Amino acid sequence: MIIKFSVSNFGCIKEKQTLSFEADNSDHLESYYVIKMGGLRLLKLALIYGANASGKTTVLKALDFLRGLVLYPENKKTVTLNYKPYQFDDNTPNENSTLSIDFIQNDVRYSYNVEFQKNAIVNESLYFESPKKAKVFSRTTDMTTQFTTITFGGKIKTEKTFVKTLESNTLWNNTVLGGFLKTNIELHELKEATDWFKEYLKPMVHSESKLKDFVNRNIHPSKISKDDIINILKKADFNLSNIIIKKEEVDVPENIVEFFQKELGDSHEDVVGIKKGKVPFVNVEFEHTVNNRKYILPFDDESQGTKRYYGFSGLLAMLIKTPSVLPIDELEASLHPDLYTHFILSFVMNAEYSQVIATTHNREILDNKDIFRNDAIWFTNKSEDCATDLYSLADFDSSVIRDTSNILNAYKSGKLGGTPNLDDYYLDL
Repeated sequence: MIIKFSVSNFGCIKEKQTLSFEADNSDHLESYYVIKMGGLRLLKLALIYGANASGKTTVLKALDFLRGLVLYPENKKTVTLNYKPYQFDDNTPNENSTLSIDFIQNDVRYSYNVEFQKNAIVNESLYFESPKKAKVFSRTTDMTTQFTTITFGGKIKTEKTFVKTLESNTLWNNTVLGGFLKTNIELHELKEATDWFKEYLKPMVHSESKLKDFVNRNIHPSKISKDDIINILKKADFNLSNIIIKKEEVDVPENIVEFFQKELGDSHEDVVGIKKGKVPFVNVEFEHTVNNRKYILPFDDESQGTKRYYGFSGLLAMLIKTPSVLPIDELEASLHPDLYTHFILSFVMNAEYSQVIATTHNREILDNKDIFRNDAIWFTNKSEDCATDLYSLADFDSSVIRDTSNILNAYKSGKLGGTPNLDDYYLDL
């Protein structure tokens, strides 16, 4: 699980901003929202509110970028990292950016930090607590020779050949964890860290993401069960009695294979399946029972809401059955407000060791304190220099928010920030 995630000089984020999943002292909805792990009380949910262009999505993109740095290391040292530092300053475009994350893997706390610029990873470190904090490794890059130096902590037993092999596989634009994935060498702590990024931290879900394809690829009793999806859709009042799934392989033209290999790299998860010139294709149809008669509709004939929630049903089934952290941008896209709330409550009531980080504009949930905790609500606000400030509803003291306060009204009135600063409606055209 994620304990906290910090980002600086990335996109519209200038100074260090931290999203924390550590619960405050409140016992409100404790049994639904809070997971006790590693001596900590960690939240399952973080909802990020804010005006357009205030940095909500940037927080999720930074986390997804970090995942990519670890899991998809570049094969050529001439490739630059695909991100932009904070632009509205004379200095920041030439300064380093930093991402850091604290997480728990198999009851052990890890702290991972990466400092980088467009051409290279400048510094990197990994620490673990067992029970005291100790260094796994630290890494520096000689920006002149482009050579990586890795130093392991005193509790980590390695041989010189191990270190040399790892250094030679860690290009200056690769993370050490990414370099480790390129090798045959074994080290428990590095494997635990890379496994967490691979198995627990899922790719970012965009509002335009084709969730159907993700769910279809993963429909399997050990991953996403068809019966679970049907059950979730029935609970959401979609009048669905069955899902008909047909799997087959489709030929892929050679030029398409080469294009994806060039754009994404041979090791990327979306490329591995098409190297043989074929990709699995899943056709989905929905069965509806009306007046005791069964009707079959192709997926494309269903409403946008049904198609969107089919994807969310798969995500929900995964989150309940498989511990994961899932970043979702614009959670409310194509969802009725009641269905939006239904998804959140279904998640917090049924998932045990999963987390969701979602950006949203849906304010209705703020009108009901019976279904949210203050420390699960976050805001992004633009400062005077258009940089992002990230803070929690729990950060406000009683002079702003009392137990009796109506949070929705406070947010709408601008007391909590995170709302657009709009001018009058007259347009002099």
